[in-house]
This record gives sequence, structure tokens and C-alpha cells, in this order.
Amino acid sequence: MNKIKKLFKRLTDYAYDSSVNVKERLFVVFSVAVLLALFAAVPCGIIMHEPIDATISTVIGAIAFTVYVIYAISEKGIARAKIVLSVVLVFIFLPAMFFTNGGGCSGAPIWLLLGTIYISLILEGRFKRIMLFCEVIVMIICWIVGYMYPNLVTEYTRGSNYFDTIAGLFIVSGVVYTMITFQNNLIRREEQQKNMKRLFDQTTMALVNAVEMKDKYTHGHSVRVAEYSRRIAEEYGKSKNECEEIYYVALLHDVGKIGVDGMVINKAGKLTEEEYEVIKTHSVLGSQILSCITEYPNLGLGALFHHERYDGKGYPYGLKGSDIPEIARIIAVAEAYDSMTSKRRYSDTMSQDQVREELIEGSGSQFDPEFAKIMLHMIDLDTEYDMKEREDIKQLGGKDNLIIDAHREEVSEGILINPYMTTIHMKVSLDKKNPSHRPMPSLILFDSLDGHFHDDAVNIESFLYYEYCEIFFDGHYKEGGIRKIKSKVAKILSSDSMGPDEYRIEAIKIKDHALIRITGKEQAVEVTIALPDSIRYAYIGLTGEACRYSDVRIEKADTPREPGFISRIAEEITYIDGPVGDVPNVQVDGYRSDTTDGIELKEHLKISFHTKSLPTARLVWHCPYLVVYSSKDGKVNGEDYTEYSLLRLDGESWEAGDKATNNLIVDRHDFDGWDEWKKANMEGYDCTVTFERNDRKIVTRTINNGISIKNISTINTDVKTIYVSLTGDQCALTNIRIEK
Repeated sequence: MNKIKKLFKRLTDYAYDSSVNVKERLFVVFSVAVLLALFAAVPCGIIMHEPIDATISTVIGAIAFTVYVIYAISEKGIARAKIVLSVVLVFIFLPAMFFTNGGGCSGAPIWLLLGTIYISLILEGRFKRIMLFCEVIVMIICWIVGYMYPNLVTEYTRGSNYFDTIAGLFIVSGVVYTMITFQNNLIRREEQQKNMKRLFDQTTMALVNAVEMKDKYTHGHSVRVAEYSRRIAEEYGKSKNECEEIYYVALLHDVGKIGVDGMVINKAGKLTEEEYEVIKTHSVLGSQILSCITEYPNLGLGALFHHERYDGKGYPYGLKGSDIPEIARIIAVAEAYDSMTSKRRYSDTMSQDQVREELIEGSGSQFDPEFAKIMLHMIDLDTEYDMKEREDIKQLGGKDNLIIDAHREEVSEGILINPYMTTIHMKVSLDKKNPSHRPMPSLILFDSLDGHFHDDAVNIESFLYYEYCEIFFDGHYKEGGIRKIKSKVAKILSSDSMGPDEYRIEAIKIKDHALIRITGKEQAVEVTIALPDSIRYAYIGLTGEACRYSDVRIEKADTPREPGFISRIAEEITYIDGPVGDVPNVQVDGYRSDTTDGIELKEHLKISFHTKSLPTARLVWHCPYLVVYSSKDGKVNGEDYTEYSLLRLDGESWEAGDKATNNLIVDRHDFDGWDEWKKANMEGYDCTVTFERNDRKIVTRTINNGISIKNISTINTDVKTIYVSLTGDQCALTNIRIEK
């Protein structure tokens, strides 16, 4: 009896587990109900003296159904099981039920309702409609055949004996009642969970807001750290529930600052040793504050341990390595990233490249190397530098004004332009401080590592600031570092949709050309710029003289424009004019921005090519990458794309979740240092890579500039066709030769 109770509790817990897909839970509950119905049908058949072969077939069907459902659940093959069972139900079970249980003159029609109920509740989309249609057709055929050939129907209901009809009615009604009850309970419980989650979210944000009101230097810090922590957990392969828990733990990691002296928290200068000791108490205080929330026992782990270091030099307890709770190791990486990319009392924001170098240096000492590696991968994917603090006035979200008195006195945060058309709506009015001066709004087109305008020599050098030009809204411009610029102004005869102080900027960059349109009430300006090359980024910074920007709104297109969208005014700059091998040369302007076609890997593969860093390359990871993957069309990011390994020639690698395991062996025996490595890449060199495949095992080898690399990839699923592709970051790959 106890075992039955435990089994029933497990089933109930599963049925109301919100982390499991609703359709999967419906499938399991319905399957259990149908199993009980099938086994209940057996004694009913015996009472009615049905043929022994019908009883045996019912028992066999019930057992087979049970075994298959258990297998589907254990192997996580519910999606396939729904299809298989619906096909068996419609094309085998229902006709068999009809012909062996008395046809249309018995309880069979009631049993046949199970098919309709199953298809309606369990299936979805087009397949549901197809199966309902098939069920109708199959039943019509059964009725016609049964009517025309009554000898094919096993009829054991005699006279006024309607026991099978009544039994079928009760059993099927029991199944329907079970499903309706489950649905109602599910809706009620989920509504209760939503209300509880809403209350928890509001309470959590109240605590976060209390912290941020006390610490003026950390506006939005907790939310950003929570988002980064959740993304790290997702990349690491955590479940949805685990990622959600990590998000809330990270959201409250700094709650202990509520109990710290506000004068110390908001001190503008560097803290004294005594003040730093006071700040350090926020870890323990946070844990104490959160300890009363017993429903979430892990909530205090982030607050208590997020300042522990992987090498044991952190606080409050000096824990080391895996002794630090995993959740705190994740938060430590996320918080360090946000601290480096946000303004603090003691430092300004750092560029992605600088942050990346800091994370590499701290991997294994300050940070857990696994989570630091995931954060590095997230940085690589963040080509538009979205993961950073945004200031309200410079986010240009319409919340604040940007007031400019003298020329370039203020410049907005850079707005990245790329092949996705960017549209900026705004109002421009006169600066009240200078009423006698006509407003002269303008925009600066520039590039820098942090996406900000810079005008002092130190920051220009540190952030590699490069200014292309300044364009005024009336059509005139000031040239900077560009090859050519072409401007044309057109009068607008009538524009009732725009007010006299309203403007719209449309901006796009495709390879080495940029196009900017500025439309006002009376005229439109179109400027085409030929940039120095296609490698650098391009940002727009709003500025001008004696003007005030307000109600600024930014929109971004969902799809990129074709390369020919901008009419060329100068020849294309390319660095792949060298000899062409077996596949076309590739110029990779940014992180994996371009790639070769897939090269099929069977047993042996040898790829040789010439690589040379682009002029703007300055970092060790600006080098070629090797990608091992599968897809239906053989293309990177193609249909059903699955990546198994990403190997960089500087000796770093990335593997995609649980799809494969990678064992990377790097030897720098004859290595002359990273400066020489970067120099060799700038000068260019010939590279050879070999691949060997034995079923699921792939071995990659290459030796370049003193770095010997061997990577053993073991794919965790059966894959027939594997491809290899060359890509990289800021490098030109030419003369690519293939030997199989």
C-alpha cells in the first residue's frame, strides 16, 4: 500500500511540476488514465463472456502500452511517443476495437471517444488536424465495412444486455473526468504560482532598489549581474529551474549593503583599510538578511560567498576552488565583468578587449576557469557590446535631454550602425542658454573600443578612438579619416507627418561604406561615406552646438540589407587578393563574421592555408579558428546546425554544451612569447591542420609559431556527416588547399 502511495505522489508531483512542458505532463496523465481504463476493460469483458482472443489482445495491448510509455518517459522520447501512439491508436487500435467489440451496436463507439480525446488534448498544430481527419476517415470506413460485411464483426452483446455499453460509458467518463480535473487543478495551481512569483519578484526588486538607493554608484548593477549569471548557467547546461534560481540569488547578492554605513559606500575616493573592512561586512550581513527565507535555502549563498576567490585569497572565509559554492563562483565572474564595464567611484568603464584580458589573467586565480571561459565566449559573441551599463541620458530612450551649448560640449553615447538599418527619431530645439544662436545639430561618425566619443590624447590612444567625420543636419560636413564622402540635399515639398523640430536619422554600414539619411520637416540630407576599410566599427554620436535633443527613440531592423544597398563611391578595400586555392579566400573582419564553406570530414583531412592578421588586429585571439560541426546543408549556422568544437590557433577552445567532449592539449615548448606571436600573425604565415576521424572521435593537430595543439573531440550522438570550416577574428585566409 505504501508503494502505491509513493507512486501516486511521484505521479502527482510530476503532473504539477511547472518546469516540465504542459503537453508532456498531459501525455503522462492521459497515458496513466488510459492504462487504468484498459486494465478495467479486462474484467468487464470476462463478465460479458467476450471471446478469449479479445480479452488476451486487450491484456497484451495494455502491457505493450505500459512498457512503451515507461520507455518513452525514461528516454525523454515523449515527442516521438505522441506521434507513434496516435498512429497506432487511429490505424490499429480503433479499428481492432470496433471489429472485436461488437461494432456500432455495442459499447465500441464510446471507447472510440478515447481517440478523439487523446488527439485533442495531447497533439498540437497541423499534426493534430491531420490525425483528427484520419480518425474520421478510418471510423467511416469501419462503419461502412461493418455494415456491408457483418460477419467481420465479433458480436457478443445479445438482446437487451447493455453491460458493455454502460461499462464503457463509466470507464471513458472516468478518463474524461480525470483529464478535466487535472486541467482545472493545473490552471488553479499555475495561477497561484504566478501570483506567488509576482509577489516574490516585487519583494526582491524592493530589496534591490533599497540597495541601489543607498549605493549611487551601482545603478542597475544587481539586475545586470543576475542576467549575466543566468546566461553563464544556461551556457553551462543548467536546467531552466536552476537558471531561474541562480538569477534570483545573483539579484540579491549585494543586499547586505543595506546594513553598511552609507558614508563609506558612497565615498568618492579610495577607501582606507578600515573602511574596506566595513565594506567587506556586507557579505555576512546579506547572508543574515536572507537566512529567514527558508523556501529558498540557497538564496544567501551568493550574498555570503560572491567575494571568495578561486585561489583562496577572497573573503569572508578564504575558501578555495570547489569549496566555494558553484552558484557563488558563477556570480563572482558575472559581477567582475559588470564592475569592469560600468562606471565606479574609483574607475571608468573598460573596453571589451581590456575586460577579456583581465578575465584571462584572473582565470584559475580569481575566477573558476570554467565559468571564466564561458564569460569569455559570451564576450566573443557580444559583437555590438550590448553587455554593459547604459546611462539613461545617453541610452537615448526618451527619458532625458541632451543639452549642448558650445560645439561638441556633449556627445551622446555611440549608437552602433551595421547592416541592420538603424532609425533614430528625435526632437531638436534651441538651447535656452544661447537664445541668439541658431541651433546646429550634428552627428559624429567614429570608432572606439568602448563605443564612446573621446577628445583627450590619453583616451584616444587607450580606446583606439578613430573619427571618420562630422555631419551637420543641414548637409555640410567636416572630413576626418575617410577615403571619400558624397552629400546631397533635397527639399521636401510637404511633410505633414513631422513637426518643425522633429528629425529622423537612418543609418547603415555595409562593409567599407556607410549611408546616413537625415530627414526634417523641410529637407532631407543623404550622405555616403567610403570608410578606410571594412574592419572597423562605426558609431553615431549626437552632438552639435546651441541645441537640445529630446524624445529620442531608436529602432533597429530585424534583417540586414544586401551588400548592394549602398551605391559605391570608392573601390572596395580587401586583403584577400592573394592566390586562391580549392575554396574561395575569406576575409574575417570581426569575430566569426565570415567563414569558408563546409569541408566534409570522412576519415582523414588536411587543410593548408596562408593567414595574415588585418591591420587593426592587436590581440592574441585575432587569428584563425577551426570549427567542427554538422548541419543538413553543410553550412555554418545552416539547418539543424550543431557545433562540436571551436579551436583557436592561440590554443584556446570552446565546446558546445553536452553535444561533445573536448580534450585540448597545448604545448608551448618553442614559444617565444605573445608579442612574437602577434608579430608573426601580422606578417603572415603558412599553416597546416590535420583531422582524423574514427566514428565519433575526431583528432585535430596543428603546430604554429611555437604552439603545438592537439584536440580530441568525442561526439556524444551518432552523426553521419561532419564538416570542418575555417573562420577567425580580424584575419585574412588565402590559398586554402584541401587533401583528403
